[in-house]
Amino acid sequence: MAKMGDITDNNRTFGGKYARNMAKEKTVYVCSNCGQESPKWVGKCPACGQWNTYVEEIVRKEPSGGKTVAASPFAANKAKPVALSEISAGEEPRIDLHDDELNRVLGGGLVRGSLVLIGGEPGIGKSTLVLQTVLRMPEKRILYVSGEESARQLKLRADRLARTSSDCLIVCETLLEQIFVHVKNTQPELVVIDSIQTISTEALESSPGSISQVRECAASILRFAKESHTPVILIGHINKEGSIAGPKVLEHIVDTVLQFEGDQHYMYRILRSIKNRFGSTAELGIYEMRQDGLRPVSNPSELLLSQDHEGMSGVAIASAIEGVRPFLIETQALVSSAVYGNPQRSATGFDIRRMNMLLAVLEKRVGFKLAQKDVFLNIAGGLKVNDPAIDLAVISAILSSNMDVAIETDACMAGEVGLSGEIRPVNRIEQRIGEAEKLGSRRFLLPRQNMQGLNVGKIKIELVPVRKVEEAFRCLFG
Repeated sequence: MAKMGDITDNNRTFGGKYARNMAKEKTVYVCSNCGQESPKWVGKCPACGQWNTYVEEIVRKEPSGGKTVAASPFAANKAKPVALSEISAGEEPRIDLHDDELNRVLGGGLVRGSLVLIGGEPGIGKSTLVLQTVLRMPEKRILYVSGEESARQLKLRADRLARTSSDCLIVCETLLEQIFVHVKNTQPELVVIDSIQTISTEALESSPGSISQVRECAASILRFAKESHTPVILIGHINKEGSIAGPKVLEHIVDTVLQFEGDQHYMYRILRSIKNRFGSTAELGIYEMRQDGLRPVSNPSELLLSQDHEGMSGVAIASAIEGVRPFLIETQALVSSAVYGNPQRSATGFDIRRMNMLLAVLEKRVGFKLAQKDVFLNIAGGLKVNDPAIDLAVISAILSSNMDVAIETDACMAGEVGLSGEIRPVNRIEQRIGEAEKLGSRRFLLPRQNMQGLNVGKIKIELVPVRKVEEAFRCLFG
């Protein structure tokens, strides 16, 4: 039978251990946008100025000699200062992903030792894109780490994609330390982690997906990628605002951030490069969602143009450029009398503020009264275009719908509209004209200043230079 003194000593011992464990835990508030820490909650972050971004995190400080954050199994080399002139700057070797669209968005292929983050909405096709890409690479040994799906689900998806690869290894794991063990045992040439928000490390007490877990896991994976020269592809979630979920420092850690966009009700998906340390951020990849996976679209102009819009008002063809590739897009406009008191202004795939500016130019400089009209603008195919060269097509489509007069189907145009009604020059006009000529256009409206230095002898299409908006309207509508 235990004595009273023993019970008291046990209680003291338990209480002392409990007190020591409680003393190790510390609660801080971390900004989800920039990672700034604060001992208490604040409404506005003093570092980045964002409101309501602080979330509570539990930080557990380990004693000296205890566990730290997960370290990669490869020993880091001690860095030494080297003169800039002594550093060899050769071409970065690229890994061919057997996907022309993905290779171009990445800048020519996947760089060894790089960390690539692919984000997108749920169900948009991120996992499908990555899985079909790694299945196209039978010559590489690939480790696919799944934290969301089981191995059976991945097998069913691979069978649906009608592709198999004997060197693609699947492991379902969410603990970072175990992932590094699998990497050390298999020695892969490419690692895929789906998704970074499900991975956690034993060194932190917070739950997977928290700011501290995502930050520390991503930093450990980056060290592994740089030390072993093994490329890693991360799949990330996005929040309701459309940005990558987790701390903003995640986008600073990785080398490349790709955004996978598209409406689930449309068949087209767009892969944009938001950040790329090894290439341009102006690139754009287009995919078509099919039953057997995502098909790269090599010539988007033929798919973005409806085949039959002859005799239809409110449709104009513009020659746009995204990255290095020109393509023709169809701008659709609908102008009708306002049924309610305030006229409606709506734009899909185009900046609504720029459309309001163009409507003001039409009313002030050209004399068309659209103040009491509803104006709806749509870029066909679900694209979001930021090229100012489609301004001329936008106002032409709006005026065509307002007058109910169709624009000729073989007419194409490119030009930026200024506030005084002038047509400003655009860049890379020869590529725009070449794309329109390739797809059968017969007339091309362009800014007059772009005619300087243009080799007209090689161009078979009829060029119509215009200087002001009124001249373009006379050429289109007579």
